[in-house]
Amino acid sequence: MNQTLPICGYLVPIHSYQTLILGSGAAGFAAAERLFMAGHKDIALITEHVQAGTSRNTGSDKQTYYKLSLSGFQPDSIREMAYTLMDGGCVDGDLALCEAALSARCFLHLVDLGVPFPSNRYGEYVGYKTDHDPRSRATSAGPYTSKMMTEALEQVVLQNHTPIYDHMQAIRLLVHNEKLLGVLCLDLTKSQQKAQPSFAIFLCANLICATGGPAGIYYDSVYPHGHFGSSGIALEAGAAGKNLTEWQYGLASLHPRWNISGTYMQSLPRFFSTAADGSDERDFLRDFFEDPNDLLFKTFLKGYQWPFDARKAQDGSSIVDILVFQETKKGRRVFLDYRQNPVDPIDYEKLPPEAGDFLRRAGACLNTPYERLAQMNQPAVDFFLDKGVDLKTTPLEIALCAQHCNGGLGVDCWWQTRIQGLFSIGELSGTHGVYRPGGTALNAGQAGALRAAQYIAAQPLQTIPTGKEIIKQVGLQIKEMILLADKVLSPLPENVTDLIDSAQKRMSCCAAAFRSLEPMRDTLQYTKDTLFSLPDICHVKTPGHLKWLYRLRDILICQQAVLTAMIDYVEKGGKSRGSALYQDPGGLKPAPTLCDEFTFRLEETPLHQIQEILYKPCGPLTYWRDPRPLPEEDDFFENVWRRYRTDQNIY
Repeated sequence: MNQTLPICGYLVPIHSYQTLILGSGAAGFAAAERLFMAGHKDIALITEHVQAGTSRNTGSDKQTYYKLSLSGFQPDSIREMAYTLMDGGCVDGDLALCEAALSARCFLHLVDLGVPFPSNRYGEYVGYKTDHDPRSRATSAGPYTSKMMTEALEQVVLQNHTPIYDHMQAIRLLVHNEKLLGVLCLDLTKSQQKAQPSFAIFLCANLICATGGPAGIYYDSVYPHGHFGSSGIALEAGAAGKNLTEWQYGLASLHPRWNISGTYMQSLPRFFSTAADGSDERDFLRDFFEDPNDLLFKTFLKGYQWPFDARKAQDGSSIVDILVFQETKKGRRVFLDYRQNPVDPIDYEKLPPEAGDFLRRAGACLNTPYERLAQMNQPAVDFFLDKGVDLKTTPLEIALCAQHCNGGLGVDCWWQTRIQGLFSIGELSGTHGVYRPGGTALNAGQAGALRAAQYIAAQPLQTIPTGKEIIKQVGLQIKEMILLADKVLSPLPENVTDLIDSAQKRMSCCAAAFRSLEPMRDTLQYTKDTLFSLPDICHVKTPGHLKWLYRLRDILICQQAVLTAMIDYVEKGGKSRGSALYQDPGGLKPAPTLCDEFTFRLEETPLHQIQEILYKPCGPLTYWRDPRPLPEEDDFFENVWRRYRTDQNIY
């Protein structure tokens, strides 16, 4: 059912579907495919840009997919994997069990779709250990694992002829009495072509949000350009935020944005910094480490221990992250150099066995970092070459960047939020905790897509209200967004991207891997003030640039929730944990030469409770609860079979 209604002087097309999928990454395409497979075909997919997003445009030296062990003699089980996921802290047991139970099914489905995960000659899908992994559950199809997943799933969705509305930016989720009714979008193509903005309304009974993490809230970020997320409008709609304090930060290149993990570090590159203009080159790690072999070993360990970890700040490899951040805080630029050794010559016999044995077994005891990297992982070299960066001749600028939000929106075991009909999958959903094994995010997106699709397909079809009925229920929400565009369109000098940069830089400065209470409070007040006065202070010259207005608004809403969560955590007595170091004057510095902002105390008795947050215009409200336990089900086969046949107690 398609119609057009006049709203605030605009003719707005209205489209109706039983179920909409928002986002075109690996999770979004998986949801569309799973719905179609289940016979639920009145669906459509909405995306800002089908070629954008994290799944399609991010990776590492060897991007990891985490799943149940499928090879070798090492024992494993679904519940053991679920316990591993829960060991990360602040994880709900039912979600951990679902992700563990569906990991093999989802993984093998991707294999059948053509994603080239490696197997041995007998068909075993061999694995390796990743971070926070007691087994060898990790696997990889190479640097572009998630890209290949996305492309394989997209191909199926295209074959199914599922409608895809490209260049549609979701700017408001339409909710009435805690029930999802649809989504208001800015039509990016028509707004670019016309002298006035163009909007579209999509009505539905179910909306599966798969728009990724809140990538836009930080300035120092390894999320790909063009990925901003939509966490703000989901929080605004009434979905609960969960574990929003918990992120991952790690060293990443800036041009292009890419995780510098694994063999990028195990090849022992040289770190150096310069002034902003490229002058005054300094080997700042050599200035810090008295023992050159300690410098080499800490660099090597950053391959295994890529995310910043507060537990490794004192005596571990995360001191490298601190030193890089400290250099950039001084206004200096930091580079990785694969042309020269950090210490010359390298005596491989004097390296700790963990590093020395690894490099010897890899045949990588060679003369330069470039030669070592090429020997161990030529595709990692080729990636940068494809992007116009020859590591053999060109240093790589890096920074400590936001990489993944372990928190997100709170969901039940079918990945439905507290808003009826609103589902959240992929990084947008908060199924992870303080720590997580590397690669769990790719599995979580596939498992969540399957669970949401199963639940939706099992429900009876619903009557979608007409456009006029929707206007009566959520007309004010629609008009607020349209009138905001009218207010900010102005002949004054455009400043919307400057406002975005300013908001992002404040977050990266005080509320990323290193967090200080008073600066966070100041930033929260700045965020509130900017959001409140947005119609008056923001200026946009053309309808084609209105996308930045709505992105800024989403960023500010999300920043307000995240800052509130972080401040509440500190005020409840929380200390440094996970990928965050909270400044604490009563603590200790990892080294006496460091700045005082790195004074901290580790969480000795971790707060295992889950923090949730409800967004309110007057200020978000936080509350705490115990994690849901790992379910103890009656697994007697006849009982499970009977319930399955009759759908009793399943959905």
